[in-house]
Amino acid sequence: MRSLQEIAAGVRAGSVDPVELVEEAFARAADAADLNAVVHLDVNGARKAAAAHDRRGALAGVPVLVKEIIEVEGLPYRCGSASMDETGRQDADVVRRLRAAGAIVIGLSHTHEFAYGCTGTSNRVGPCRNPHDPERMTGGSSSGSAAAVAAGVVPLALGTDTAGSVRIPAALCGVVGFKPAYGTLPTDRVFPLSQSLDHVGVLTRTAVDATYALAALGMPTARRAPRLGIATNPEYFQLSPEASSAWSSALRTFDAVEVRLPDWERSFTTGANLQGPEATANHAGRSHDLYQPDVQQRLREAAEVRAVNYERAKEDAIAITAELDAVFQQVDAVLAPTVLTTAPFITEADTVRRLLLNNTRLANVTRHAAVSLPLPADGLPVGLQVIASSNEKAAAAACWIEAHL
Repeated sequence: MRSLQEIAAGVRAGSVDPVELVEEAFARAADAADLNAVVHLDVNGARKAAAAHDRRGALAGVPVLVKEIIEVEGLPYRCGSASMDETGRQDADVVRRLRAAGAIVIGLSHTHEFAYGCTGTSNRVGPCRNPHDPERMTGGSSSGSAAAVAAGVVPLALGTDTAGSVRIPAALCGVVGFKPAYGTLPTDRVFPLSQSLDHVGVLTRTAVDATYALAALGMPTARRAPRLGIATNPEYFQLSPEASSAWSSALRTFDAVEVRLPDWERSFTTGANLQGPEATANHAGRSHDLYQPDVQQRLREAAEVRAVNYERAKEDAIAITAELDAVFQQVDAVLAPTVLTTAPFITEADTVRRLLLNNTRLANVTRHAAVSLPLPADGLPVGLQVIASSNEKAAAAACWIEAHL
C-alpha cells in the first residue's frame, strides 16, 4: 500500500502514470459498487485531467472523492436529497486547493442527506454499506468517503464534520478521519448544516497520509513526542464489550495522565442548541416533503430550540472552550473512544444515534482539532479519538500513536 507521498513522488518522477491511477480507481469503484459509497463518477473529466496532468504538486495524480455536499463544477450537486437536483456552478475553494496540489477528482461520495445524520443510511440512492460487513452501517454523515477509503477505491476523500461526521464513519469503517481546527479548510460552497460548528476534513488510510494531505491543502504540521491525557469523564466510556476490549488494549501501549474534560451534558446540549437554529435557517424556504423521514424529524426538533437557548449556547461554547484550553495547559492532546460501539446494523439506524454522537460533539463546540484513528480489534473496527489544542499537535499525536499501535 503506497502512501500519498509515495504516489505523488512517483507521479512527479514519471514512474507512476496518473492515467493508470485513475483507471485503477474506476475499477475498484466498480468492484465496490454494492457499497453505495460513490454516488457519481466523473469518468470523462477525470480521464481528461489525468491525460493532461503536468506531474506537479504535493498530491500529484492522487485520485480523490469529494463528499456530495461540497460543490464541484459541472458535477451533480444534490447533497444526497431527492429534493435537490442542481449542477455545481464552480469548485468550492477546498476543491480548488485539491486540484492546485495536483489531485484528480474522480467523483462524489455518499452523504447522509444534507449531512444531517450520523448513520449514513438516509440518501436518495439508499444507505451506504460498511466494507467490513455490508449489512452494517458506515456511520455518517461522511459515509461514502469513509467507506471508499476503507474499500481501497481512493486513498483520500474529503468529508465534513459538524458533530462527528468525519470521525464517526472513520471509526466504524476502520480508517483515519481528521477534522482540523475550525476554519483550517474553507467551507465556502459547502452546503451548510451549522455555520458555528461545520468543519471540512479528510479521510485517509493512515494518520501520516491525513497529515500529509492537510499540509498539501494548507495546514502547517510539526512532529514531536506528545504529552497525552486520558479523559476520565464516565460518559465517554459507556462502551460495548468489543469497543472496551480494543480501548483497554490500546492504552497498554503508551503512557498518559488522567484529565477531566468539560462537563459532558453541558457540552452536548450546547452543541445541539447551536446546531438546531442554524440548521433550521439553512433549510428555511425549502420544501421538506421529499426529505428523508429522519432528516424531517431532525428539522422538527431543531425548530423547537428557543432563541434564548441559542444565545445561551453561544456564551456556553466560549466558556467550554476556555475549560478545554485549560486542560491543554497540562497535555498536548486528550484521548477518548471515538464512538461507543462497533458498526451497528443498518436496520438499527433509528436507535443508535446517541451511541455514535456521544463522544464527538465536544470538539465541534470548542472548534479544536480532532482525529479518529483505527484501533486494532478482533472483528469490526473501532476508533480512538485524539482531541488536541492545535492542528500541529493533533497531527503529531496521531502519527505518534499510529506508529506505536
